[in-house]
Amino acid sequence: MRLQMLLWLRDPIRNFAGMETIADPLEVGVCVSHIQAKAGLAQSTVSAYMAELQRAGLVLATRVGKWTHYKRDEQRIAQFVAALGQTL
Repeated sequence: MRLQMLLWLRDPIRNFAGMETIADPLEVGVCVSHIQAKAGLAQSTVSAYMAELQRAGLVLATRVGKWTHYKRDEQRIAQFVAALGQTL
């Protein structure tokens, strides 16, 4: 599921189309409530998954009011993929 969330965040305009936003999904990221709705999981589960991805350095979190928005950290993802390719 965490991989699926990263894939959704790769193209937030397409993957979260029709959801009302309070911030630009390309600049700030996607609201955790939108990720939760798309995943069909409990908010606490989605928040825990996103916190794991943030600790791993794969997503960036930004607070907008009371909501947390997430977007991919493309530079860190590229570094991770390159290191994985060299290791395996």
